[in-house]
Amino acid sequence: MGDRVYLFDTTLRDGAQTQGVDFSASEKADIARSLDALGVDYIEGGWPGANPTDDAFFGGPPRLARATLTAFGMTRRPGRSVENDPGLRAVVDAGTRAVCLVGKTWDFHVDLVLGIPRDENIAMIAGSMAHAVARGREAMFDAEHFFDGYKADPGFALACVEAALDAGARWAVLCDTNGGALPGEVGEIVAAVAARVGGGRLGVHAHDDTGNAVANSLAALDAGARQVQGTLNGLGERCGNANLVSLIPTLKLKSDFETGVADRDLVHLTRVSRSVDELLNRAPDRRAPYVGGSAFAHKGGLHVSAVMKDPRTYEHVPPETVGNRRHIVVSDQSGRANVLARLAEAGMDVDADHPRLPRLVEEVKAREFEGYSYDGAEASFELLVRRVLGTVPGYFDVESFRVQVERRHNALGKLVTVSEATVKLVVDGERLLSVAEGNGPVDALNRALGKDLGKYADHLGGWRLVDYRVRILSPQEGTGAVTRVTIESADDSGATWSTVGVSANIIDASFQALVDSIVYKLLRENAPV
Repeated sequence: MGDRVYLFDTTLRDGAQTQGVDFSASEKADIARSLDALGVDYIEGGWPGANPTDDAFFGGPPRLARATLTAFGMTRRPGRSVENDPGLRAVVDAGTRAVCLVGKTWDFHVDLVLGIPRDENIAMIAGSMAHAVARGREAMFDAEHFFDGYKADPGFALACVEAALDAGARWAVLCDTNGGALPGEVGEIVAAVAARVGGGRLGVHAHDDTGNAVANSLAALDAGARQVQGTLNGLGERCGNANLVSLIPTLKLKSDFETGVADRDLVHLTRVSRSVDELLNRAPDRRAPYVGGSAFAHKGGLHVSAVMKDPRTYEHVPPETVGNRRHIVVSDQSGRANVLARLAEAGMDVDADHPRLPRLVEEVKAREFEGYSYDGAEASFELLVRRVLGTVPGYFDVESFRVQVERRHNALGKLVTVSEATVKLVVDGERLLSVAEGNGPVDALNRALGKDLGKYADHLGGWRLVDYRVRILSPQEGTGAVTRVTIESADDSGATWSTVGVSANIIDASFQALVDSIVYKLLRENAPV
């Protein structure tokens, strides 16, 4: 066994700084639970006191079984004591077992940005670390712009790191904040720092501005660092951060380092990666290492012939180890192992020899070809499985639905658009008709569908739609494009689940997802047929 490397995820903070990304508190909680199940050691939840979303997240944090939730913030400000700095207090009082505090290590920044004596900067770092440790927190020092600082003045940069460690910090994380360092110099600098303070207390935090964040992280680990930070899918400001989705399998499958990710955890890597893309309503990178749709794709000719004889000829790792699958363009593989893994994760014990399993595999493949994506819609996936296996009760039948959108002047002479939906259902032999208006056609359908479910009305328990995402799958088709709708639902118990619908008609796709949401809720409630 090799040395233990600790994985530190910063998706919920650094990832949220990506242009166009804005996580809600519930979305951050969902991502945190996925990371926890994957085996990540630390999950940085955000910056308490910085914004309402982070305050809401830390106010009701998700329950984690394995990972240590970490709050991020700054060392104390110049001219304030650690007891009288509101920002530092918010981080230390966030209720997390660990805190990561950022401070300057580049003399240029201390002089230009802070405008304080360098000794004062070192005192700020030491005092803040000691304060966090005294409050019972596992303290980490985020050494901002460390590699630039070390190249400018090694003595000062090292003094900042030593001050943090001497004050009780468990980790000093060396940051390539502007992403400008290269692997060779990262290795040399980390080796020099490790020789001075010991590598077992050093981490690395790399940005990808030269496309070297993963390489820089590996170089730092080879040089002695034992914590590595990054984000799912390399999210982050500018060009992003080190991609943990690439680092985790590389460490697990191609190095002697030990991590907290077990073999049974690694098979969920592809699903976790793609679920984040679904959450962000963007297409996964097909050429992403390990998890991309083309990562194990082979197209005709000699390559296919060689792969079919021995996959090792063109596949550096077995695709199923990371939850991906081989794709032969002319003859797609079955994906049986992938489906079985997803069934196990959903808590569904289906025997590998079940007579309906081949049909289920083909159904999943066909639907995903049509545009369905179950990586971010686990409830719809479970319902699909149960329908193929014949274990979904027939709670109700949809006879028809209709949506009308009318633009008119109201009684005050104001131009308004009104949506009205009519839904006809059959429940236990009884025909029910519901009509409702809403803020748009989907909202009207949502209201009408849940308005009257007969004997099942009492089982809805505050069922409601809390998020709605639309993705155009064939934009070249213009207004006739195929659309995928993903909705997130919740109930009064605090549970959330996601469902999906696909159609060239956005209303039809929305209705599919809404029906799945209600059926899944009734299934969870063990509603009687």
